[in-house]
Amino acid sequence: MSQIDPTDHALATTASIPDSSEPVGVSDADGQKPASSTLTEAAGYSKIGPGPMAAIRFKWTVRRGDDGNYYVDETIGDASLPIVTGPMSAASAIRLVDEREREALLRFERLRSEMAARGTSGNPLHKDHEE
Repeated sequence: MSQIDPTDHALATTASIPDSSEPVGVSDADGQKPASSTLTEAAGYSKIGPGPMAAIRFKWTVRRGDDGNYYVDETIGDASLPIVTGPMSAASAIRLVDEREREALLRFERLRSEMAARGTSGNPLHKDHEE
């Protein structure tokens, strides 16, 4: 009987997480302000980081403050208090969310690659202790 590798389970769970779509109306040209429709759509713009467990998954959400500026709330899991970044423009808030998601994906891919490499090189728990 073969053992189920927890890495395989984690990778399968990660692969099942849907990709978020890009924001509507944001200009591709750097430095330009987004169309006015984007300003109203920026509030609520959200992305979720990768990971097999919702309890440790990052989430970034843009919200519009009472002062008219935009803020990004960053949370880990569903029950954490947000770390707030801002005030900023709508375009800056969307860029921040996209940047944070990209950074999280890169870190996750590096970790996943490292785990896969250890899995193919034998039992990592015993290997480290033998040296």
